[in-house]
Amino acid sequence: QVQLVESGGGLVQAGGSLRLSCAASGPTSSIYRMGWFRQAPGKERRFVADITWIISMTSYADSVKGRFTISRDNAKNTLYLQMNSLKPEDTAVYYCGAARRNRDYEYWGQGTQVTVSS
Repeated sequence: QVQLVESGGGLVQAGGSLRLSCAASGPTSSIYRMGWFRQAPGKERRFVADITWIISMTSYADSVKGRFTISRDNAKNTLYLQMNSLKPEDTAVYYCGAARRNRDYEYWGQGTQVTVSS
């Protein structure tokens, strides 16, 4: 099955930037879309952004539009999330997910912590 490994999290001051990466391995030809989700302490996991793997259609949560950019490198089987103008409310564990066509997200990475200080 598909394996996902995130990297790039860390501590940053408000207004700063971070770029997350998610490396996919295994049967990656089965992937239809990939996305980023985040989970703050005591809250449910929430959608951040996703992208279709072949034609790169993107969608974003309203809370990150204009600040975050999702992209992918098919040759490297890697998903990215460029996060700019970070706010303390962006603090969360960020998870990478992958979905096959007509399926919900079923493959997940281990998560990477993003902490934004005020």
